Amino acid sequence: MRKNKSVLFGFILFFGALCSSCNDVRPPVKVIPSKNVKRDTTSSTSKDSIVISEEHVVTCPYMEIPATENEKSIIYHTAYSLLYSEEHEQAIWIAYELTSEETNKKFDRSDKFIVDPAIKTGSATNADYTGSGYDRGHLAPAADMSWSNQTMQESFYYSNMSPQDQSFNRGIWKKLEELVRSWAVENKSLYVVTGPILSSGLSTIGPNNVSVPNYYYKVLLDYSQPDIKAIGFIIPNQGSKADLSSFAVSIDKVELLTGLNFFPNLPDQQENSLESSICTSCWSWKANKPSGREQTSKQSSSVQCSGITKKGTQCKRMTLDPSGFCYQHH
Repeated sequence: MRKNKSVLFGFILFFGALCSSCNDVRPPVKVIPSKNVKRDTTSSTSKDSIVISEEHVVTCPYMEIPATENEKSIIYHTAYSLLYSEEHEQAIWIAYELTSEETNKKFDRSDKFIVDPAIKTGSATNADYTGSGYDRGHLAPAADMSWSNQTMQESFYYSNMSPQDQSFNRGIWKKLEELVRSWAVENKSLYVVTGPILSSGLSTIGPNNVSVPNYYYKVLLDYSQPDIKAIGFIIPNQGSKADLSSFAVSIDKVELLTGLNFFPNLPDQQENSLESSICTSCWSWKANKPSGREQTSKQSSSVQCSGITKKGTQCKRMTLDPSGFCYQHH
């Protein structure tokens, strides 16, 4: 038993050092040596956990959470976190980590929209959207949450909804969601933060005066070695046939328009470098677009990139591209 404690203590010291670059603004972390284990959100310490996969990938806890003045106002659900705006009756941001395993569909859409019980002041309701002409648009897509029955149900909380133009929700926004899932498979995991760009003077719908945003944003961070990268998107709340890459912006641009500070746990120098520039060539822009149960079979057929690195080893990225190569080696 003493030996096991020594080994665990060694894990804590070693991986604590690896994550020392993360600003220590969160509760102490708990290290869990495991193989392909998802955060156990039934535990009170689950949101503080670092999961070590077979490849010894170490992620910093709370990496996806934007800087927040009052951290007690953050609401944690099983798969995603959010900050709610009572003024606009929707989330200011939704944040979560999406892994390649979670893109494999296991549960169908519930399509049961429900009030979020965690919003003490009350969230929007069905009455706000009925007859409005707007879709109840997901911020965190249901397809990203289809890996468990509970996460699927929670994705239909009204706190995860925002009034979206039908052609936007079912068009360009859906395409971006599909692209993000492809990138999660290719890069093994992504940190995702998404939401509406809120301001005063927006039009509203329903008895609760739910604001109708003019724009939506999404920011992504691939924090896997060796090529850490990040990208942002700002898209008008209307239909568009333009290429998704035309909506790509730096994360600094998204921060300027939203007033948010994304990925504050990154080392300052790294955060400044990643967020001030945009590298569209660092990302593969061919999204795999499975639907229904086809999603499981197609996405589970992802393969390790056939490319060879400068060190002479095989690239560790996973890819859905028929060529067998990731974006960098295509």
